[in-house]
Amino acid sequence: MWVFVTMWTLLSSAFGQVDPRCLDLANAGPPADYDEQVQQDFLQNYYALASTFSANHGPVPHEAGRGSVGIDVGGVPPLGCRRRLVLNYTKTENTNRSPIMPRFRFSLAGPAIGQMVPYIGAAFLPPARIASQTTTLISFEAGVGFQFGERLQFGARFHATSHRTVGEISGPRRENDGAFDDLFTANTLGGDLSLGFRLDAAVPYLSLGVTDASTTYYVGDDNIAVNNFHPYFGLVGSAGIDTLIASRIRVGGELYGAFGGFSRPDPTVESVDQAARYGRLVTARVRVGYEL
Repeated sequence: MWVFVTMWTLLSSAFGQVDPRCLDLANAGPPADYDEQVQQDFLQNYYALASTFSANHGPVPHEAGRGSVGIDVGGVPPLGCRRRLVLNYTKTENTNRSPIMPRFRFSLAGPAIGQMVPYIGAAFLPPARIASQTTTLISFEAGVGFQFGERLQFGARFHATSHRTVGEISGPRRENDGAFDDLFTANTLGGDLSLGFRLDAAVPYLSLGVTDASTTYYVGDDNIAVNNFHPYFGLVGSAGIDTLIASRIRVGGELYGAFGGFSRPDPTVESVDQAARYGRLVTARVRVGYEL
């Protein structure tokens, strides 16, 4: 299957559709370390990482027996031309459609067991048409938080997300071609540890963990599946603050980062920043809810 894509790369230099903002870069041609497979894999990993279910809460998200319902909004930073140019720099992928990824969120803490408070959470984005694409998200988390004294908190959690997008993702190969729906699916799961410090109603926290992503991408224009040979597996982390306003309004915000993937790196590609070739993301995420 990939032989077909490679052949198309060699034959389509006169037919690719390039964003006018990227023309100068495209005309200069790909850099010496450009690799078509790596470019495609980065794009798939990037949008899988944009929908991961990060904590966006402190190590102990609620007092025992309480919970919240609300909404999460995650940022999706737009990609520059170097990341969007594919097919040997003859075409730009039409990826920068929406700067945000929202979802409804629910969480609930169970009864305390000594210093430990177990909790579960879920989030859902129903099939929603945003910028010519329909995206569905289903996420889940389960964790435990420990309160040591009045201030120090420690937590551990597991998270998983299923992400499905249908729509014109790649864009037409030629200017006058019609639009075809593509299909992108991503499944991410991971675990993280967090450390927080309670300051009355606010809890600043840090978290560090590992996330795995697997993706599939079906191109509607050509009826081909683009395989991801370097699915992301690497470190992720966040720094944020979780606060309760007027006893009922739960607000959280964090800076979230995925630092580079290390899943089956290509030994034939030499790069100072090898891990970043397979996925990297830094973004902000906000959570607002009603405390139950």
